[in-house]
Amino acid sequence: MTHTLTDDNRRKLRRVSTATLTTALFKRGFRNVFIQDVRPLSPLAESMVGEAFTLRYIPAREDLDHLGAFEGTGHPQRRAIEDCPPGHVMVIDSRKDARAASAGGILVSRLKQRGVAGIVSDGGFRDSPEIAAMEFPAFHNRPSAPTNLIRHHALDINAPIACGDVAVYPGDIMVGDSEGVCVVPAHLANEVAEEAYEQTAYEDFVAERVRAGQGIFGLYPANAETKAAFQAWRPSWR
Repeated sequence: MTHTLTDDNRRKLRRVSTATLTTALFKRGFRNVFIQDVRPLSPLAESMVGEAFTLRYIPAREDLDHLGAFEGTGHPQRRAIEDCPPGHVMVIDSRKDARAASAGGILVSRLKQRGVAGIVSDGGFRDSPEIAAMEFPAFHNRPSAPTNLIRHHALDINAPIACGDVAVYPGDIMVGDSEGVCVVPAHLANEVAEEAYEQTAYEDFVAERVRAGQGIFGLYPANAETKAAFQAWRPSWR
């Protein structure tokens, strides 16, 4: 069974935070959806949203991982860069090892040129200042200059992976903001998008009331009076 994120809900997810999404998923029993120790290279104007397209690394082995491995068209890292569909997010399992790069500026530039929505690695990127200047959503643990071949052997493309201690399945919806990246199971993405969008509206209402001097009790969470006030306020939101 396929689960397609609607265009309207994709738009809504660009307007919500990973904090709100993790709460919506926690209500559904999901506790481990926020990728650990991964942060954006530069601030985002709106949240990154896209289906996961995955690449998995295992530890490098000297007889296999040398500069000659990049020759031809079969190297899995290079293949993944060319195969990741437009609108998707490339997600890399680097085993949380940033001692060698998951990718670099040229490969990330190629993803941007191809219309990919972003890239996430639980390792590091080389050329990180260049990537940070691209205005392209890119998340990693920390900068890493050495080539991936020193530590990583690229293996599986678009198979289930771990990234920052979170399971990522191909097609899961990746949402990234200035705090980090949340993984939304594909079959829940539409309902979670709608709930998180409405929760964002309510939290903006709450923030406005708090700035005006109102106390928290009865406001967050809402009592009946507050719910009525929110419904009257809601049409003015965005």
